[in-house]
Amino acid sequence: MTTNPRQPFSVRLGRADDVDEAPYEGVPRHLMAALRAWVGRHFTDDDHDAVELCLRLRLVQQPHSSPRATLLATDGWDLLDVVDALLGYEGEDGWNGRDEGGELARLLDAAGSAYRVNNSDDGLELRITPSVRDAVGQTVSDARAAPLAGSAAEHLTASWKAAYGIYPDPVRAYGEAIKAVECAAHVVIQPNHSRATLGTMLGELKGGARSKFTTALATGTTADPIAPVEELMRALWDGQTSRHGKQTATVPETLESARAAVHLAAALVQWFTSGAVVRSP
Repeated sequence: MTTNPRQPFSVRLGRADDVDEAPYEGVPRHLMAALRAWVGRHFTDDDHDAVELCLRLRLVQQPHSSPRATLLATDGWDLLDVVDALLGYEGEDGWNGRDEGGELARLLDAAGSAYRVNNSDDGLELRITPSVRDAVGQTVSDARAAPLAGSAAEHLTASWKAAYGIYPDPVRAYGEAIKAVECAAHVVIQPNHSRATLGTMLGELKGGARSKFTTALATGTTADPIAPVEELMRALWDGQTSRHGKQTATVPETLESARAAVHLAAALVQWFTSGAVVRSP
């Protein structure tokens, strides 16, 4: 259970300095022993799954040392690698390293870690505001249930993981965000264009078909009802800096821009799958 941070008794009495409750990057000293203990409870000294996990992570087993001991000797990012890999591990006999009892989630929460167990329970991701995470999750669920949204849910999920996973990939996160919007908007904006992209859809909105689109937003009798949607789509499309190569150096998306793209895409996917944007016959 998540609780509001409570300063130690000595701090509340003014006998000690305030404790920094900002999320801790890496593995702080106060979390290391607990993480190692959580890993250790999954294996015996001669466990073949521990051997395979060491091989996958390229961990060198020292002479006279068990694979379990090799895993437990890690610290810092290596220890986080072990935890993340264990969560996603599935053995030949069907055994897996999921956090089924929620113990790891509670440890990370109590320690103020910058990371959490993801909703799929198969890896770590950066911790963010639950309401924001839940809003994106609801959009994914709604898109998955929408029969004409294509693979929007899968692309939005991939974008989220690439933006907030333990090893972020901004370029992939941004690209998957665009694909999610393309899938959701295709049936509304260019249903007869088999190779439609966000770029061609923006071209459609600039052309003569513009007046055929309406939105649930009250934009006034003289306003352009599709303009707010177009502006968000344009911002997402123009913000991708690595889409094409040219004579000048390609500039990859930053992590900040990729995360912004995820949430911008989530809003657009929600609009298109919920019927907030429609095309007149």
